[in-house]
Amino acid sequence: MRLTTQHPAWARAGLVARWFAILVACYLGGVAATNLSPTTVETAHYRATLRLDPVPQPRPTLHSPTIVGDVDLAFTSPALAPGLDVAVSVREEITALLSRGSVSVRALQPSDEEVSAAIREAAIGVGWRFALGAAIVAIAFSVAVHYARRRRPERTHLAMVASALVVVSAGTGLSTALTYQPDRFAALSTTGVLGTVQRNAGLLEGVESRAEQATPYLRNLLALSQALQEKFVPADLTEQEVSARFLLVSDIHGANQYALMRTIIEEEGVDAVIDTGDLINFGQVQEGEAAGIFRGIESLGVPYLFVSGNHDQSSPTDRALLRRMARVPNVVLLQDPEGIHRELSFRGLRITGFNDPRYFGDDAQDPAGKQAPAVAAYNQAMEDEPESDLVLTHEPYAATGVESGRVLLNGHIHTSVLEGSRIQVGTFTGGGVVSHFIATDDEELRGQPYAFDLLTYGPRCALTQLTRYTYRNLLEGRPAYDNIQVINGATIDPRGAEEPRSCSSAAETTIRDIPVETPGEQGTTAPATVTTSTLGTPTTPPPTPSTPSTSSVSP
Repeated sequence: MRLTTQHPAWARAGLVARWFAILVACYLGGVAATNLSPTTVETAHYRATLRLDPVPQPRPTLHSPTIVGDVDLAFTSPALAPGLDVAVSVREEITALLSRGSVSVRALQPSDEEVSAAIREAAIGVGWRFALGAAIVAIAFSVAVHYARRRRPERTHLAMVASALVVVSAGTGLSTALTYQPDRFAALSTTGVLGTVQRNAGLLEGVESRAEQATPYLRNLLALSQALQEKFVPADLTEQEVSARFLLVSDIHGANQYALMRTIIEEEGVDAVIDTGDLINFGQVQEGEAAGIFRGIESLGVPYLFVSGNHDQSSPTDRALLRRMARVPNVVLLQDPEGIHRELSFRGLRITGFNDPRYFGDDAQDPAGKQAPAVAAYNQAMEDEPESDLVLTHEPYAATGVESGRVLLNGHIHTSVLEGSRIQVGTFTGGGVVSHFIATDDEELRGQPYAFDLLTYGPRCALTQLTRYTYRNLLEGRPAYDNIQVINGATIDPRGAEEPRSCSSAAETTIRDIPVETPGEQGTTAPATVTTSTLGTPTTPPPTPSTPSTSSVSP
């Protein structure tokens, strides 16, 4: 039997290779721990979540994604150092500050003491998570060797594991601490809307004063529209008797432009406003309170028909905005906070709709699939009901799934579209200040157009006319007429005048809860128990076993 002895140099190389393998495994284990259990630190108004990037770099980056773009801060490092992913968000407590009205920039900024405490907490949190993850990998590696060789690990192996653990923990901590210092800052770069706004600093100055100038501008726009219609639109469209005129708006996004809305209502003789959602930005009722939105809606003096959008709730079960809207006297919720579908009979027209199941902060994957349960519930509720004249939804993926409805309304996309009997309403406020600007390929800062529609019905309940308005650059202080369209309602709903129906201001206005099938009793129905005696004021009468309840409302 011939024995061979490994050359000492190869043996040492093997030990070094094993040591480096353990070192890399411990490092990756530590990084994985910071990602599986990220560190969260807070100041009075902000929250940050920190994770380590697995790839060490000579020019590491502190990467901070936001909803309006990404911020990258590059640093020079004395050695290789891991990058940091920092997700910064606004805490709910900031809404209490906003609700006080006037807020200074200083009040929103964290103090030096808060920042120092947050940095110290972040360093400790990331450090112990990294060390724990590395230690778990080291122990697991030693246990694996023990069972593979069926004997206790040798001292050499234990020494390599221990030294690798110490080196990787100390080295990572030291390089990170030395790198992310103010004097090692190298460059700042931003992407998306955030970067565009940064490159156009000063553009947002004087936004409030420019907004105050919008009312006379809109009056001019409406006057121009009236003059054009009188001159060019056939008289049989413009001179028909009007039974109901609706102002269609959408995607207010927290901007209080109800003074402008009142102007349109007064100038155009609007009977009711239809809002297809995204009233606020972040799903927080306090945002609407701070902006005076609920007071603005009440000041309109006409019914305000509403379905919620994906920005109007902060979670799948959040119904706080709907409950707050229910307290506004002139608001009509077409699906209440408990999910009950409702039919509004307004001047002889049947109007229904349903809320967006999505919420602020969810991913944007498969929007049609996320709408499917809400669409199915609505279709089931309306299966044995008369066809609605108007069906309100927020997203187009919901509207296109509706099985029965003369005219379908949606918003969400911030652009005005007419597709068959589906009317997509643009954003009334240009997306609000938060969502107004979009980044273009040439990095020019461009605002979204403002848009609203007027929908007119005649005495036979037929849609007679859709008038569409878009204009631009109000926020930027350079208002410009964009587009005025007058569309024959018969091209949108050609069946509108087929039924011998009568619509007029004399018709009683009622809200009726759609009966729902009682679980476990196939083929039977039970009426919903929530009715409305005045717009937006819920009452709960004793349940009636046979017929759904209806009640009169004051428009």
